[in-house]
Amino acid sequence: MQKTSDMRTVLGKTGKPSAVPIWELEFHLWDKFAETPVPFGAEFVQLSASEQKRMVRSNAEAILCVAERLRFSAVTVPGGYWEAAKGRPAYYWLPESARFSLTEILAREKPDSLLLVANIGGVLAMPDGDRFVGFSLRLLEDPDSIDREAEQCRIRGLELAKRFIDLGVECICSPSDIADNRGPFFNPGQMDRFILPHLREWASAVRGMGAFPILHTDGDVSPVLDALADSGIAALQAIDPLAGMDMKTVLKMVRGRIALCGNVDCGLLVAGSPDAVYRSASDLLLSCKEGGALVLGASNAVQREVPKENYEAMLEAWKAHGRAPTVYFEQLS
Repeated sequence: MQKTSDMRTVLGKTGKPSAVPIWELEFHLWDKFAETPVPFGAEFVQLSASEQKRMVRSNAEAILCVAERLRFSAVTVPGGYWEAAKGRPAYYWLPESARFSLTEILAREKPDSLLLVANIGGVLAMPDGDRFVGFSLRLLEDPDSIDREAEQCRIRGLELAKRFIDLGVECICSPSDIADNRGPFFNPGQMDRFILPHLREWASAVRGMGAFPILHTDGDVSPVLDALADSGIAALQAIDPLAGMDMKTVLKMVRGRIALCGNVDCGLLVAGSPDAVYRSASDLLLSCKEGGALVLGASNAVQREVPKENYEAMLEAWKAHGRAPTVYFEQLS
């Protein structure tokens, strides 16, 4: 089988892609495809120190094996966040030292055609539910505090980005939801003050470190698409179908400026049939692959609840329809 094209092509690093790249914001099915335990999160922290050290090596081997088998063009290394509401780590999480060790092994042993992505942050996002009221009040009553929060978010994100880039990561993603299904959370003035200047500075700094900056946001970002496409990011991830975002329409708006990642409905992957997933992914590929700016993947994380056969159906659609875009994406400057 021909290997999927290097995602560098779509992000503007090299020449013509031979196929639509495949990348997931987060992929939680490593153990299902490796057919061996691949512990992260709570399972990992329950291990002894010596077991954790061995498991970092084992997990790296499993990730690289599955990535090759599934023809991924990029892999996201485990995150560094906790599910605070549940009082335990999210599944795709590792303690800091193990996270860095795993990243170092992956960077050293991966093929050149496989990119490493780190979801780090750097751009302010809309607040979670427990912070929603307080954050919203500060937007109106104490906007200077939001300025400081946005600046600190950028500074911390870039500090961590440098560490991961030094380890061999080639793409830095800021998972920063700025919209919901109704549109942007921030009004135009707030976007111009708290989001876009920091996004531009963050993207420029990441590029200056030699990596690709990627922004993830759910929701309907149609009103701010032009501003996002001109911010300096290399790619935008999600293109949220549940918010009415149509990949073909968005491609027409931003073509030649950024790559677009995702758009296979996460809900369909969890609860749909393999046939429905195959049809949806096929329609996406057939309508959007020309131009080379599409990176195939779920519209958010591929959760552990996704049946293996559903994800395989998406890959079968790629095998049938994801090859050889006929018009190639212009290289990003």
